[in-house]
Amino acid sequence: MFTGIVEEVGRVDSAERRGGLLVVRVAAPRVGEGLEPGASVAVDGCCLTAVAVDGGGFTCELTGETLARTAFAERLQPGTIVNLERPLKADGRFDGHIVQGHVDGVGSVRSLNRQGGGAEMEVALPPALERYVVEKGSIAIDGVSLTVSGLGPGVFRVALIPYTLDHTNLGQAHVGGPVNLEVDVIAKYVERLLRVGGR
Repeated sequence: MFTGIVEEVGRVDSAERRGGLLVVRVAAPRVGEGLEPGASVAVDGCCLTAVAVDGGGFTCELTGETLARTAFAERLQPGTIVNLERPLKADGRFDGHIVQGHVDGVGSVRSLNRQGGGAEMEVALPPALERYVVEKGSIAIDGVSLTVSGLGPGVFRVALIPYTLDHTNLGQAHVGGPVNLEVDVIAKYVERLLRVGGR
């Protein structure tokens, strides 16, 4: 489990196809130092396995399923900046919200309006996810835990403080760019319980 609090912004060093996999190495001195082979790490909000680790970073293997359900097929290339988070320790501080690292869909940045040092971002989301997004509720964008500040038909808005813009890759977001979305898992469980319970 993750919290949506980004530990480090890493950089993709290489991304190459090997058979049916996309093998990606991420340069991340801080997160890489604390990983072991086989450990989980959230990369732009997607839980991946570090198949190899060295002091300066780690390597992951992405399957076709992962590429089909995330923005990675379009975005992961050398030089790409990615948000990184290691799983929450049992005795750790819970600062964000419950993030599983299971991307629910890919959204698209509709606007990014700078306001002083911060910004307001509007994101278009897949129709199947609309029912899980509520004003003042939680959502993860590229693995960043954020609060929904507003809703519209097929879109939602979030406010980004200067710290978030400076310490995640959301500061480099651009209109039309894809983003990984994970909705609040509690909403999905509630929906399932109501549906099954109503039978």
